[in-house]
Amino acid sequence: MNHWIIAPVVLPALLAPVIGFVMRHDIVLARTASIFGAVAMLAIAVGLFVMSGGDPQVYYLGNWPAPFGIVLVLDRLSAVMVLLTSVLALIVLLHAVATGWDSRGRHFHALFQFQLMGIVGAFLTGDIFNLFVFFEILLIASYGLMIHSGGKDRMRAGLQYVVINLAGSTLFLFALGVLYATTGTLNIADLALRLQEIPPEEAALVRVAAMLLLIVFGLKAALFPVQFWLPATYANAPAPVAALFAIMTKVGAYAILRIHTVVFGPGIDATDGLVQTWLLPAAIVTIAIGAIGVLGARRLMPLIAFSVVGSMGTLMAAISAFTPEATTAALYYLVHSTFAAAVLFLVADLVVTRRGRDSLAVQPATVQNGLFAALFFAAAIAMAGMPPLSGFLGKLLVLDALRDPGTMVWAWAAILLGSLLTIVGLARAGSQLFWKSVSVTNDDADEETPEADEDPTKRPAGATEVAPTVVALAVLAALTVLAGPVSNYLDGATEQLFDRDGYVTSVLGTEGEE
Repeated sequence: MNHWIIAPVVLPALLAPVIGFVMRHDIVLARTASIFGAVAMLAIAVGLFVMSGGDPQVYYLGNWPAPFGIVLVLDRLSAVMVLLTSVLALIVLLHAVATGWDSRGRHFHALFQFQLMGIVGAFLTGDIFNLFVFFEILLIASYGLMIHSGGKDRMRAGLQYVVINLAGSTLFLFALGVLYATTGTLNIADLALRLQEIPPEEAALVRVAAMLLLIVFGLKAALFPVQFWLPATYANAPAPVAALFAIMTKVGAYAILRIHTVVFGPGIDATDGLVQTWLLPAAIVTIAIGAIGVLGARRLMPLIAFSVVGSMGTLMAAISAFTPEATTAALYYLVHSTFAAAVLFLVADLVVTRRGRDSLAVQPATVQNGLFAALFFAAAIAMAGMPPLSGFLGKLLVLDALRDPGTMVWAWAAILLGSLLTIVGLARAGSQLFWKSVSVTNDDADEETPEADEDPTKRPAGATEVAPTVVALAVLAALTVLAGPVSNYLDGATEQLFDRDGYVTSVLGTEGEE
């Protein structure tokens, strides 16, 4: 067995309690250990990415054979997601340290490491029950990160976040109970094998479980009609935490891809076509909600949160096709949208810190107004899907993959109109934040916005504060320049994902039935 597969789960699991109990009163030591852990995680993720080129590799915990023991599975898709998480985590952590966000609570770094453990574990697990376990780990950590540094609005949003996710966890357990009662297993490969043997007329409970899991994963992915928790949560979370949360919605999208392709996907008579019927309409409504929210937002953080909702709608529209071409497009857009959302939140943190609030009302220009305007402009065109950054290529790939006559009109109209409204909303926000503010004097600002800060000009952002945002933008630029090689690799990930028999053989050593 390749023991490196479990390393990205074990590393933060060991580091988090050490930071939490030993280093919580020494911020310098906690920062050093946390950054070391993030760098080591990235190095491991790169190694796993390089090793993932062949057949799926399986790690059997305790050397118990599947499906009786716990397994972790490394294939191209899980390797991409682990690498994506590691890069994003290091960028966000450096920003939190540089801006001092981590010092506003004793347990930031411990919770951050537990969050990474849960996210990476969810991407690597080969068992649906352990997917639930890792979901709970990342959610418990995210509760603490959500209310980091306190505040009434943050606590209120955190309470809503806790309640809705507890409801999702309850539904998850119901789905697991139904699925286990029907099949006698929760191992993903074993489920894929057993569901091929169940005739459609005897699969009512299986379909119930499939729909319950779709609701749970849709909740994690902020998919209509369970998307309402995201705007308030992301808008009130500390900006670096919201940037890290950009990967959390992708955990839900990944779970839908993995479970509803390998277990319930094409070729399984018991559930064939069940999920596709509901997923595309929900994705289209999600795009509309996100676009309208961006257009109507009067604060910067909610505007970015709604743009995340819209991007998830676009991603889920691509996933809903459940074809190799659409899945490759979805994976490319998934990587892009994660960094695009993170960049917007990081830029927003730099701007709001120096404006004193995130209202889009006109205020006097801040220090480094031109620099912040340039960063916001680049992040906005990435999120909206305009050239030359990777969002444009991602949406082109999604549109090209959604050319089925039955879905093309609705999907194209939703994505194109949603993009237009998002562009308008982001342009309006940029104009209010940077363009109009240039010509406003302090006296004018006091007349137009009496509640404006008396001293809106804060200290300039240092190089260490701006660098993580620039690096994230550089990743988006690299994703554009290297679109060909990236797409080729993702084609391989998609091919593995749809090779159900290959997955079953790697995990169980048993061929799936035709």
